[in-house]
Amino acid sequence: MLDLLIVIIIIAPALWFIRIYNRFVTLHNLVKEAWSGIDVQLKRRYDLVPNLVEIVKGYTGHERNVFENVAALRTSAFRSDKARLRSEAENALSQTLKSLFAVAEAYPQLKADGQFLSLQATLTEVEDQIQFARRYYNGTVRNYNILVQSFPSNLVANNFHYEKEDYFEIELVTQRDAPEVAL
Repeated sequence: MLDLLIVIIIIAPALWFIRIYNRFVTLHNLVKEAWSGIDVQLKRRYDLVPNLVEIVKGYTGHERNVFENVAALRTSAFRSDKARLRSEAENALSQTLKSLFAVAEAYPQLKADGQFLSLQATLTEVEDQIQFARRYYNGTVRNYNILVQSFPSNLVANNFHYEKEDYFEIELVTQRDAPEVAL
């Protein structure tokens, strides 16, 4: 009987540890997968930006500052690999894209251009996909962070250097919607 009690005292914590460790591995991989989903959608968005700029540039010649800002922010956002840095860069890019569409407002023939309208529709679709990917990522990060911060699993997190992940957020409440692309 004493041997069984000793075995239970030794095996139970070992099984608990294995279960918690495997949960960390699973959630950590889900966070990486979710980030990959955001990254794919953002890449689609970045691929659209130069086309939009070129079309608008064809109709406008004097809005050079807006075009340069869009190009610089696109490059900056694409190079960020952490959620917090990427969020900041995406916020700035969204604001600049709004400026680009504000420029387009002044050119009626641009608003009627079939290629521009097609890119506008595609950008709206991509923005929706980014929103879905962001929701999945943030939900996965929430579950992971709960495990990292909760007792007693935080003991395993500390020993194996599992750290809290950042959410992919938009800072300003006024920016919580996809950038306005309707003309």
